[in-house]
Amino acid sequence: MPGMPPMVAAPVDRVDDPLTAPDAAQAVGTVLEQVLDARLRHARTVDPVFARELADRLAALAEGGGKRLRTAFAHCGWRAAGGSGDTTAVLRTGAALELLQACALVHDDVMDGSVQRRGAPALHVQLARRHWAAGMHGSAESFGTSAAVLAGDLALAWADDLLTETALGAPHGPRLYEEWRAMRTEMVAGQYRELHAQAARTSGVDEALAIATLKSALYTVARPLALGASLAGADDHVLDALRAAGRCAGLAFQLRDDLLGAFGDPAQTGKPAGDDLRSRKPTYLLAVALRLADAAGDHQVAAALAPDADPGSANAVHQARAALERTGAQDLVEAKIKELTDMSFGHFERTGAPPAVRHEFAALVGRATGVVPRRAEEVA
Repeated sequence: MPGMPPMVAAPVDRVDDPLTAPDAAQAVGTVLEQVLDARLRHARTVDPVFARELADRLAALAEGGGKRLRTAFAHCGWRAAGGSGDTTAVLRTGAALELLQACALVHDDVMDGSVQRRGAPALHVQLARRHWAAGMHGSAESFGTSAAVLAGDLALAWADDLLTETALGAPHGPRLYEEWRAMRTEMVAGQYRELHAQAARTSGVDEALAIATLKSALYTVARPLALGASLAGADDHVLDALRAAGRCAGLAFQLRDDLLGAFGDPAQTGKPAGDDLRSRKPTYLLAVALRLADAAGDHQVAAALAPDADPGSANAVHQARAALERTGAQDLVEAKIKELTDMSFGHFERTGAPPAVRHEFAALVGRATGVVPRRAEEVA
């Protein structure tokens, strides 16, 4: 279009193997910084107020932390499929995943009403404070929410731009883009299923697992593994094995997150304690606890954990946490996490990846879930 400056891919220095998954997770920070620098320069040519107040804050969120697990799993999938040599496309795919994660975090915090993210005010809170400090008219809360939705949309646009640029320059770009397209839809479907379950006040175990699979397992592990493998030209057998491994490991990751959401230390999680209990998220932990309470005829616990219980006060959150402990649901969830991590490693072995890559996958799963697959110890 006339007058529109061309969007040029950010220059990225060639990075060659050998990189381990932790190396890749660290290296993607440099790539992400280069990509965001290019996007912010473009944003400033579009509008300085938009760039300063929205785009800059979004870039700070994307750059400012996180475990970079999705990048690490993408690199692991690439190596499992025989990838070697230049890792630039893998790291650019990882950077796109980090931008998509920024979109998910911003929108998730808006939907949940979370006030903190990574130990700092959530983006919608920052924007609301900006409104208040500037003495602007209207509701600061409404302004912050609306502006944060736009920030999440911008993160998604940046992620799509980067992935598309990468796919266009990759030998197996169409397969890479197919995985990306499927992942985006799954992520939105998972968010909607969670929203629907909260509004309908339902809390079944099967529903909780369906939400966890769509919202987290596929998006966090299964699709990143497949994205990396696609760049290496993986065949259907390897891709199927990686998706199955990722589904199991991703579910274990989400179940660990459920436990942290209920019992975690805010200093470690970066979020207020008991946020999941306060919002009555339809987690697997909550569903299992309710099923155990019903089976035991413990009506007091069932009432404290019911989706329609009033969780507004700190005391209500404390009572819900105590009720969870009383059911023994924690132990069952821990056992499920261990079972899923072992299953994930079994599926990963079907790729035929060499021992070093299998060890790398096991270490990543341990980092994500807190449990290293037992079978990993048997690999020579």
